Amino acid sequence: MTFEEIIDNVLESEGGYVNDKDDPGGETNMGISKKAYPDLDIKNLTRKEARQIYYEDYWTPSKADQLSNQLREVYFDMVVNFGMRGAARVLQQACNGKNTYKIKVDGRVGVATISASKNLEPDRLRAYRVLKFANIVIKKPTQEKYWFGWFRRAIRV
Repeated sequence: MTFEEIIDNVLESEGGYVNDKDDPGGETNMGISKKAYPDLDIKNLTRKEARQIYYEDYWTPSKADQLSNQLREVYFDMVVNFGMRGAARVLQQACNGKNTYKIKVDGRVGVATISASKNLEPDRLRAYRVLKFANIVIKKPTQEKYWFGWFRRAIRV
């Protein structure tokens, strides 16, 4: 799958403008946060601007296009939720759960991670994503109000 095939689902999942005091991102629009982009007019962010930010700041540096076609959408959606390093750690943990050899869980996608992910099943990656969401809720109970939505998204994407 390509960025163009994936991004509309990401934008739909992220939704529109929200300013929730319990959301660590704070003020967001289409998943783009004021915290990450303090100089951006989040409330009036256009879909075109959001797509450009996701491509330049998330898709390209995350190396999503270097993963197998079957993992790209799940992985990129995790990049949006957990950041690049967080998503890479989930990917690496899933690879370690599958493979007999272990790769370093360092939050950086390199040759070893790409190689280890070649035979990784998308459902295994989804399972580790759900585990990450569950651990967020366990660590910070105020996030439980997002749990069901996160869970549905994790099994849908």
